[in-house]
Amino acid sequence: MKKILLANLLIVFTGIVNAQLFVKDGSYVFMTNQYMTVTNDVNLNNTGNFYLRNTSQLLQKGSGSSVNTGTGKLSVFQEGTVNNFQYNYWCSPVGSGAAGNPFGITMLNRPSGLISSTAAEILPTSSYNGTTTGGVGGTMQIAPYWIWKFVSLSPVYANWQYVGSASTLNPGEGFSMKGTSGTDGTVADAAEAVANKTGLAQRYDFRGRPNDGNISVPVSNGNLTLVGNPYSSAINLNMYLVEHTGRSYDGAGNVSAGGNPNVIDGSAYFWEHSKTANTHVLAGYVGGYGTYVANGATVGTPGTWVAATWNTYYPDGTLNSTGGSSGSTFKRQFSPIGQGFMVKGIAAGSSVMRNKYRVFVREGVANNSTFEKNSAPSQNLGGSNWDEIPNVAGVDYTQLSKLPVPQIKLLTIMNNAKSLEVAMAFNPNTTDDYDLGYDGVSPDVYVNAPDMVYFGQNNNDKKCVITTLPFAMEKRIPIAFKCGAASTFKVKVSDVINFTGSENVYIFDKETGIYHDIKNGDFNTSLPAGENASRFEVTFKNFDVLSNDNNNLVANSFNVFQNNENAMLTIVNTLGKEISNCSVYDVTGKLVITKKNLGSNNLIELPTNALSDGVYIVKLNTADNVSVEKKIIVGN
Repeated sequence: MKKILLANLLIVFTGIVNAQLFVKDGSYVFMTNQYMTVTNDVNLNNTGNFYLRNTSQLLQKGSGSSVNTGTGKLSVFQEGTVNNFQYNYWCSPVGSGAAGNPFGITMLNRPSGLISSTAAEILPTSSYNGTTTGGVGGTMQIAPYWIWKFVSLSPVYANWQYVGSASTLNPGEGFSMKGTSGTDGTVADAAEAVANKTGLAQRYDFRGRPNDGNISVPVSNGNLTLVGNPYSSAINLNMYLVEHTGRSYDGAGNVSAGGNPNVIDGSAYFWEHSKTANTHVLAGYVGGYGTYVANGATVGTPGTWVAATWNTYYPDGTLNSTGGSSGSTFKRQFSPIGQGFMVKGIAAGSSVMRNKYRVFVREGVANNSTFEKNSAPSQNLGGSNWDEIPNVAGVDYTQLSKLPVPQIKLLTIMNNAKSLEVAMAFNPNTTDDYDLGYDGVSPDVYVNAPDMVYFGQNNNDKKCVITTLPFAMEKRIPIAFKCGAASTFKVKVSDVINFTGSENVYIFDKETGIYHDIKNGDFNTSLPAGENASRFEVTFKNFDVLSNDNNNLVANSFNVFQNNENAMLTIVNTLGKEISNCSVYDVTGKLVITKKNLGSNNLIELPTNALSDGVYIVKLNTADNVSVEKKIIVGN
């Protein structure tokens, strides 16, 4: 076999090693701000090392099991984003070099120089708080009490498995780890200028044998499993999700049906905290799972993301910037090094990561690649198509649009204390029913959360925070509101992304028959405890706005007004139409007056002295199916 032998110090430029990469004992490879593609295996012989610095990444092209060997180490940096009270979900890019290449936190290091580092200090299991210090003799202490994995073999969400400081994490298995307190101003790489610890960002040096090849993690029907990106490069998460949900993609990156087993439901769930926690008590955590689906036509199309449910607001509806924060708009299409996430199995089988998902994408919002930080170099500025993205699958990204799936996001503020985000995305290759891999089931389903907003679609066993369907102006999309106690809900359009199909978006209340404009205003309602799954719909037109000239003439013939001097609702029926029903609603949608069969008199009056001062909606229905809606102001 041909080998590329690297001795002593080499500064490696972007390139391809067309066979085996061999770094001999006592030598090392150093890369800065570049990538390398190896078509076969990597052998880091004895003390031979490979240093990836300043966003450098390693791509490998093997299509079977890993063939990497050697006891030397690959070293790559990644930053956590939490303090000593909060979790990140991780997936290591390296292992110990033992059989199966397992990982443990003893392989984490504190950078002390460009290629030098000191091993992390592993605290006793009775210690809950990791810390870091800088300067000469600086340390990074990790609390092993918080190292857990979740390879679920039962439907019990609390079935986390303790790992601690043991090197028992198989490649591809994700793990939870809390961060550290303290500061460490050491800058290991002057060109990158990132300190080891500033604020919440803790830099870790992963050192071990690089993972490679097909990496399998078992999944089971109906259960969540914590997995992640197991490589020392980014991956195209779309490719991974597409290939696990009965779809495939061709060499040009186009997505089509068939050809692959259905083993997960196509959603990737990312844990995030809403604010800086200051307690280890579970009740004090404020966090949740954001949801991502790959619902585009190509593997280059950014999918749809909705934030976790946990934001808080003041009673007047403004953002509570001290008690909480709005959801983060993370870019998840290209999962960076070290990223962990949950998937849900829909059959017994394996989640398989493959080298062909690997891409060279630097972290950054514009690159659709964020761990949980937003500042990094960008490589695809401007234009509607991607710039060149080096990748193992051979996809020409310059031919693929980077415009996201057309979508509309809705934000619901519940009891002025919690917000819940959902999204409607539009893809003509889908249906109005649940489409595996395109629709994102709410993560709150798995913990039986008392408060939820979701799309019921046409089969109500699926409760989706992301619904993907073909767009039509006549579409009616069921939306459900679940609450553990009587609650108020305020709904509005929060974002319109790459969508031009309709100028209007409404919530239709089937009980009141009223359409509420949520693009230019809010829909407010009060609901009893329970699951209100069949009352409301999202529409793109107000079907009560009649196009028939005669019906418009009839509707306009009514004059409805409030006579506050006499405390009377007055209806002037100039055409003498038969009024079959009159309903009055307050601004929350509560029915406060209903009268039937009012006759055809030209003047009809109804007492309003029992109503509180405020704005009300009056809805009249005639015997020949003309609907009239008027607003009145009661001031008794």
